[in-house]
Formats: sequence, C-alpha cells, structure tokens
Amino acid sequence: MNDLTIRLTDTEGKCLYQQIYEHIRNEIRQGKLLAGEKLPSTRSLAEYLQVARSTVDFAYGQLTAEGYLEAKPCRGYFVSQVEDLFHLPEDKQGASASYEDAGFLGASFTENVSGTHLTSQRKETVQYDFSPHAISLKDFPYATWKKITKSILVDANSEMFALGDAQGDLGLRETIGRYLHSSRGVNCQPEQIIIGAGTDYLFMLLEKILGRHVPIAMEVPTYKRAYQVFQSFAYKIEAVPMDAYGMDIEKLRKSDARVAYIMPSHQYPTGVVMPIGRRMELLKWAREKEDRYLIEDDYDSEFRYKGKPIPSLQASDRDGRVIYMGTFSKSIAPAIRVGFMVLPLNLLKVYKENCGFYASTVSRIDQRILNEFIKDGYFERYLNKMRKTYRERHDFLLGKLGFFEKEFMISGENAGLHILLSSKSHIPERELLETALKNGIRLYGISDACMGKERNADTFFSSTVLLGYGALDKQELEAGIEALKKAWSLYL
Repeated sequence: MNDLTIRLTDTEGKCLYQQIYEHIRNEIRQGKLLAGEKLPSTRSLAEYLQVARSTVDFAYGQLTAEGYLEAKPCRGYFVSQVEDLFHLPEDKQGASASYEDAGFLGASFTENVSGTHLTSQRKETVQYDFSPHAISLKDFPYATWKKITKSILVDANSEMFALGDAQGDLGLRETIGRYLHSSRGVNCQPEQIIIGAGTDYLFMLLEKILGRHVPIAMEVPTYKRAYQVFQSFAYKIEAVPMDAYGMDIEKLRKSDARVAYIMPSHQYPTGVVMPIGRRMELLKWAREKEDRYLIEDDYDSEFRYKGKPIPSLQASDRDGRVIYMGTFSKSIAPAIRVGFMVLPLNLLKVYKENCGFYASTVSRIDQRILNEFIKDGYFERYLNKMRKTYRERHDFLLGKLGFFEKEFMISGENAGLHILLSSKSHIPERELLETALKNGIRLYGISDACMGKERNADTFFSSTVLLGYGALDKQELEAGIEALKKAWSLYL
C-alpha cells in the first residue's frame, strides 16, 4: 500500500472530494497506481489530508462506481483492471466538470424495435421482460442532464436557434470524432461526420449516396430494422450465411453484392465478435472492385466483457472502403435519437453533391446538450459506471444459467446486453417462447432476425431464444430465471 500525496487547494473552484477523486483517477489512468494495488483506508487518508472521513468515502465511492476501484470486504480498496475503461482525452481548453449526484427513476426503457411477437391474441401478464433491446436508465444522470439543459438555455443566443449545418454542429462533430478515435480507433476529420436522428435517416442518406437498386449483402441472421429499411429502398438483398467468425467470405464472393452490411464488434443477434483475420478478408473483398463498400454498424461496441477491446474495422481501412455508423441509443439512452455516420472522402464528395441540401434532423439544442455532456466528462463517467453495472449483471446471469446447460447451449456471452440459449434437442423456438409467456416471462426468438426462406429453415436458429439483461437488476434476474426454471421444467 502506497501513501497518496494529494495537494488540496481551495483556489481551483473544486470541492475537496472531487480533487481527491480526480487525483486518484488520473494516477490510475497514467499507470502510477497499478491494478491490484491497495489504497490507504478512508480513515487514514482522511487523517493525512485533514479532511472529514465522509469526504474520502464520497471520492472512493465514486471511483468504485466507475470501476476504477474495487471494494473488498474487510480488506479495503484496491485498484481495478481498467484496460476496458473508456477515457476521452480533454479538449484544448482542458474542459473538466464536477460530478453531480445522478437522479433516480425506477423504470427502464425498451427501444421500439421489431422483435418476435407471438401471434396469439391472449394477453399474458408479463412479470419479467428479457428484452435484448432494453437498457437500464435507473442510473442515468438526470440531474446533470437537466443542469446542462438549463445552462444552455440560459446562455442561449440567437445563433443557436438558426438552422445550422446540414451535417450537424461542428462542435459536436469534433467531439464525436475525438470520442471515436480514442475509444474505437476511428480515423476521420469532423468534415467526414454526419449527424442524424437515428440510423434510419442515415440509411436514407446512404441510398442517395450509393444509388438505388444496389445489391447489398446482409448476414443471416441480421438486424431486422436495417433489413426492412434497405428493403424499402428496393435494394437487392443478398442473404449471406455466417460461420463462427462472421459473414462467410466465400459465400459473399459468390453473390452480386456491391455493399456488405456487417456488425463486426458484436453481431446482432448472434453475439459473434469478428476476429481480425476475417476483418482483413472483408477489406480485401471491398478493394477488389472500385465501387464496393462495407457498412460497419458499431451499435454497442462499448460493452465487451472478455479480452481487450477490438478496434473498429474502419481503423484498419486505408482505402476509403468503410462507412462507419453508430448511435448513442445503448451508451446513453434511446430517446437521445442521435446517430452518426463517418463517410470515406470519396463518398463525402458524392454526399455534398447529391444530398448536402438536406437539413439536419437533430435539434441544435439537443446537439449542444449532448456535446457538453460528452466534452465535460459526464459521458465518460456514466459509460464507465454502466460498463461495470452491465458486467456484473452479465456475470450474475451466466452464473444462474448453469442449471440450463444440460439442455441448452449458451453463446454470445462475450459482449453486448444479451445472450443466447439454444436447445440441444431442438425444441421449437415458438414452443419455448409460448411456454415462457404463459408463466409471465417474455423472451425473444432469433428467427425474427432471419430473412425470407432462411427464417423458416430447420437450422440452429429455429430453436434459439435471446435473453436480454440490460434493464433487469440482479434481484429481477434471479427471480426471472427461477420462474423460467419452473416454466421449462419439462425440458430440463
């Protein structure tokens, strides 16, 4: 255990606990405090710094909540493994913000996306909803968001109520560019970023950029919302099977596709994380013809639980073949409705010529709030806190699923906010869903993510269900799994 030399001052405009918090956080980031190293007790550090013990307790508590420290009963506080923590470098002004207690709302949000719904007209009472699209909003910093909104509106000038840049405000694009580079290795300039109200709008712009009737390859299964949008464009959709590493390259070569839509960091819904070798094969495929592109949907890359974070596919692109897309729906909240797209330079030129006249679909006030939330460090803290929360729920759920291993294969557990259960004896998906629903448990089938004839194929996917855990705390997960044991007792 090392003593902490912290210089406290009343001239920085920061309260004492924040100065302690920031000093320890920076020491951990810079590698001066190593993983597993024990920190002084709250009592001894308070005596050394001549501050109230509650001040140190508050700082340690925040560091523990964000995943920098780990509290071990009867032993003290220790530095956590922080290789997977997100750190957004400060901007030129060195912007930093004080921590404010988060508000609390005992509710969760389920994104309005299409999932498998039973056609039965019975209205079952659902006690446990294992939605793979839901996230937890219990820890969302409502007070902070309210504070930023109030500050912006108080200081608002007439310029903020003008139409603004079609690609989104430059300040937010610069902030997103820094975030993408530091967290995902994305290489881009703010001029390449387009901000839109969700991915639907960005997909619409892509149709104007890539053209109509483009043959596009999609994995089977895939994200149904994207499939429906591309289908509405009259795109020729090529269903390409997956293997253990993602989209099958040999099957892709046999298709007529000009564009491939992929989710390499965490494929939905299978949970496959594409290895670097397969990524390089995809980039090679794209380079083979002048008009080939890859659409990289990086929808929830923030949540990874095994191994080191894998950089984006775009980070390895040297030929301008990757169109990178993402949103803040999972990392902040679905209601934010802010998505972003990074275009290669050659496609940026096409965008400016063909659809640069489209006005931005995101309010400038909302853009400003989001910009301040990220730039001032609130997003970093919230994301690190939720990483820890979701990891704990993920590990807890896996521990409870051991009882099912005789009949079900568990997969997709390396990342994201859901896992898959596949019946080894091929119990039909619909039977599994209906049996669970009769007992107050809503699960989601993977077949709804399959396209056309593949949806009804007698494959691995015909007996697989999804269990999402983002919106359920440990008590709800435990009760839900116990209820599922009873519902599926005939199969176990």
